[in-house]
Amino acid sequence: MKTNSIARRWFLKDCSIGLGAMAMQQLTAASANPLAPKKPHYEPRAKRVIFLFMAGAPSHLEMFDFKPQLAKFDGTLPPPDLLKGYRAAFINPNSKLMGPKFKFARYGQNGTELSELIPHTAKIVDEIAIVKSMATDAFNHAPGQLLMNTGTMQFGRPSMGAWVTYGLGSEANDLPAFVVFSSGKKGPSGGNSCWGSGFLPTVYQGVQFRGSGDPVLYLSNPSGVDTQLQRDSLDSIRRLNEMHKASVGDPEIDTRINSFEMAFKMQASAPELMDLSKEPKHVLDLYGAVPGKPSFANNCLLARRLIERGVRFVQLYHEAWDQHGSLVRDIKINCKDTDQASAALVLDLKQRGLLKDTLVVWGGEFGRTPMVQGGGDDGRDHHPNAFTMWMAGGGVKPGLVMGETDELGFNVTKDKVHVHDLHATIMHLLGFEHTKLTYRFQGRDYRLTDVHGELVNKLLA
Repeated sequence: MKTNSIARRWFLKDCSIGLGAMAMQQLTAASANPLAPKKPHYEPRAKRVIFLFMAGAPSHLEMFDFKPQLAKFDGTLPPPDLLKGYRAAFINPNSKLMGPKFKFARYGQNGTELSELIPHTAKIVDEIAIVKSMATDAFNHAPGQLLMNTGTMQFGRPSMGAWVTYGLGSEANDLPAFVVFSSGKKGPSGGNSCWGSGFLPTVYQGVQFRGSGDPVLYLSNPSGVDTQLQRDSLDSIRRLNEMHKASVGDPEIDTRINSFEMAFKMQASAPELMDLSKEPKHVLDLYGAVPGKPSFANNCLLARRLIERGVRFVQLYHEAWDQHGSLVRDIKINCKDTDQASAALVLDLKQRGLLKDTLVVWGGEFGRTPMVQGGGDDGRDHHPNAFTMWMAGGGVKPGLVMGETDELGFNVTKDKVHVHDLHATIMHLLGFEHTKLTYRFQGRDYRLTDVHGELVNKLLA
């Protein structure tokens, strides 16, 4: 018995292939670079994602989902049974139906109907898959944006970008793995939680860039600090952090080390990245981008430059789509600001050979009601029952128009795609079985889709 006891202790403590040594080797490997590239569950169709998030909820009825019957019954009350048990943010149950405010025409090989508001999207209609049958559980902005970005309406869960970088790592050595831009009148209602890491290590959270100049504040060295002094200082700080980690074992210290090193590398990489003046004139004209002038167009071009440099997930927020009133005026402005650049991004990626393994997603948190907002005739309320999104590249079937809504655009009648199903499909395209990319927290395994989500096979090329 004594001999066996000594043998066990020797194996656990002193053997070079003992459990302690193996565990330490795994911890050391994990902490060396938490953003090192990783292999997914199977061969991916997409290697990176650009999510064009139209925060505030675009009206599918003005842009993608033409309803002649809605035009026919404009100004009349909807059928009583349509609104039975229906909940919305601000809608009056006696609100009248409002017909579409813009003309539609057919485009592309399949004759897809699109609004006059988005002529540039019309030119790429054969490259994108339009899903007219999206549905969500949320009818207010912050919960809806959180659900679309994190898979839940509660704060504190990891965002999709954080899950993707946790699962795949990054191919960028001198830029963050997950980058966020914001344009429009304000940021998203869901705030930084839309790109946060939740309970995942904070190294996986999104890094918000500004649209011009230094992408993050205080990136440049102050007067009197040169590169060598900066490097020596960071080396000393790193040694202190590593000593602290050896003492307390806090994995967040790795995030701190990674942040300092990334900032140092970005001092060299970021100025070159942000200098759009080096882009050819025909490319700037394609996007409608103006160097030095922050815009959604500039952000789209920067997104392409980021994924060329190995960044895994780029998200562009444009917050200006909440048209409870002044719908005609404001949606024209929205589309003018975003339509050309969104289409240009798809075209640019394709001509560079990047679209085939880059997934582009366009959409907001929900749709807008077929009924007019309040007593006016120029606004729509929040609507979770049906809305439209589109996707391109990365294994998505081009030219597809999927799903249908009823004759008033109120409910999905065919091929319903819940937000959880969208997430499951995005993860599949990235090479993950969505039920198996998990992280253990508070005693159970969590995932982006939690206990929901079905793969949408019709979307796959």
